[in-house]
Amino acid sequence: MSRALNRRVFLASSVAVASGVALQASTTSAQAASVSVRIPDVDVRQAARTDPTEATLAEAVTLMRRGRLKSTDLTEAYLERIERYDSTYQAYAEVTGEAALKAARAADRGSRRPLSGVPLCIKDNYFTHGVPTRCNSYIFEDFVPDVDATAVARLTAAGGIVLGKGQMGPLATTRATRPNGTVTTVNAWTPEDPSVDPGGSSTGPACAVAGRLAASSIGTQTGGSIVLPSNQQNLTGLKPTMGRVSVHGVIPLSFTRDHAGPLARDAMDAAIMVQIMAGPDAQDPRTLGLPSVPDLVRAATPVVSRKGAVRMRRATRIGVPGDFLSAQKELRGTLLDRLEAITGVTLVNVTYPDDWALLTDSFNAARLAERTEPFRHWLRTDPTKFGVSLLSWLQGLMLSGDEWITAQRAKNHLLREVLDGVMSSCDVVLQTGPVPFDILGLPEIAFPIGFGANGVPVGAILGGQPYEEDRLLEVAAAYQAVTDWHTRRPADPATTARTKAAVARPRLSAEEAATSSA
Repeated sequence: MSRALNRRVFLASSVAVASGVALQASTTSAQAASVSVRIPDVDVRQAARTDPTEATLAEAVTLMRRGRLKSTDLTEAYLERIERYDSTYQAYAEVTGEAALKAARAADRGSRRPLSGVPLCIKDNYFTHGVPTRCNSYIFEDFVPDVDATAVARLTAAGGIVLGKGQMGPLATTRATRPNGTVTTVNAWTPEDPSVDPGGSSTGPACAVAGRLAASSIGTQTGGSIVLPSNQQNLTGLKPTMGRVSVHGVIPLSFTRDHAGPLARDAMDAAIMVQIMAGPDAQDPRTLGLPSVPDLVRAATPVVSRKGAVRMRRATRIGVPGDFLSAQKELRGTLLDRLEAITGVTLVNVTYPDDWALLTDSFNAARLAERTEPFRHWLRTDPTKFGVSLLSWLQGLMLSGDEWITAQRAKNHLLREVLDGVMSSCDVVLQTGPVPFDILGLPEIAFPIGFGANGVPVGAILGGQPYEEDRLLEVAAAYQAVTDWHTRRPADPATTARTKAAVARPRLSAEEAATSSA
């Protein structure tokens, strides 16, 4: 589909989402969304052959397809690591080990589906049938859904195994804490130092994958909570265009900004996950009437010549803002040099409009009003159920209708400035932060590019045109074909009782939670 048509559909969809109007499905139906995904055979690294928890999703599928790995062995290996290390990581809110092993044994008996036998971590704001979905909140502390969220249903229908529910920020607002603000999940690269930022509300799913407690995971993003935890924990996270993946069955934070997507080990794994989850869903009007999902797995397959040279699948112009990674000039220079050396990449300098800070910062507060709408009952009857995150809900309650309308006008203005300004000379753009593309619902991918002086991973965020997740994957896959940052894994945490007892968990105040709220 042409970019011009994509933009027209995106503009119409954005207006519909803001007004709550459902678009009609075009030539595809919700039932047609469950596509047949062929996961390619990939070269399996020695580390993955030695330890199956080292394997990417694609490597695990390849090993099982060749008869060199059983789902039960892989699932047991992950459960063993959870048993040994999760008291330190605190990546899981709920572990469904017995059900996971039962599903693994069934996978080993035969049915060959794309994800047959691959263990996954699901963020705890996705409905999971018969499994508590607490959203790390007093409001949902006793909630056990009787259905799966659409994204979860599609992953399990493809053969994926739910290992458990990933810890998260209270109601998806901050890094993972208890509802009272006590920090739980750590950054997998600094497990003995809970003060290190793990990235955002999808902390548990990120830590589970980075710490080798799951093959891949799914999270949600409203203010950076897929791409930021991926950057902080050496993962590849893909936030699709608004509506590309259904959020039916996800406890909401913002109707116009909630996105569902994977936190994975590399571009191929992210592509596989989205290819399975994406597509129209009659239960989520945001997914209807959109362009067809492109072949994301093909996009994430690097183009390599017989002599080993990597080139882009399509010539791609990458926009580079002047302040991109301005505080880490060495990493910036190395990344840009690597990208520019790939045949088919052209780097283009881009500038922000004069009102960029106003549009992406001041007007960002309008999102707070959206979160109050589905939770008004609890705000009226028992505000204490919001725990440490109450202030951000109260802030949203204070916003007036005219402020909301002004913010929507500002959003439309920002969209024009992004599509007709910042991205007029490029296909994708390196971003200084996720917020602008979260406001607009445009796609983003995060991928690792090195490490900071403190040993914590550093990643880049690449933003794309509407419905062009494939272009983002092409860039990330080409970059990962010429680098190995994405293959690095953190050391296992210490497991002695003395070490565990010595690690004090900080507690966020209500003010800190409001300041860092998604």
